[in-house]
Amino acid sequence: MHIKRLHMEIITASCLAIVGVLGASGALELGVAWGDSGPKPGYFPFYVGLIVAAAGIGCAIQALIKAKSSEQQETFLESEQTLRLLSFFLPMAAYVVVTIFLGFYVATTLYLFYVAWRQGKYKPHMALLVGVVFSIVLYLVFETAFQVPLHKGPLEDMLGIY
Repeated sequence: MHIKRLHMEIITASCLAIVGVLGASGALELGVAWGDSGPKPGYFPFYVGLIVAAAGIGCAIQALIKAKSSEQQETFLESEQTLRLLSFFLPMAAYVVVTIFLGFYVATTLYLFYVAWRQGKYKPHMALLVGVVFSIVLYLVFETAFQVPLHKGPLEDMLGIY
């Protein structure tokens, strides 16, 4: 599976446009008009979001205009590179999803276990130890030292935290 430069430019431009639209739409909740004491909180982020969205759309159009050029048709990623990239990206995406449902510390433990075991070639018990110890250190640093509570998911209810 070869990924062409044109495809990557369109994907990147689309992601940029989506980020701009999300930023602008989020700013709408804060108000984007000019109030009695000046601009409302969403005024600046709204227009920055629109500029970012316009830049993303412009980049996509530019890529499509140059679609037939040899530069756009060159291979961006070979099969082996794509698999290597996916082996990094998919566990990270799973980490984000697991963080939402199970909390930061459980997700971090599972992620570090998996990465140390599969990619770091650690033995399973050592990989699990790495994940657990690192999560405990994170808990001590954030929750105890800095007093910054992080999302704990169902673990918070089970342990009666907060």
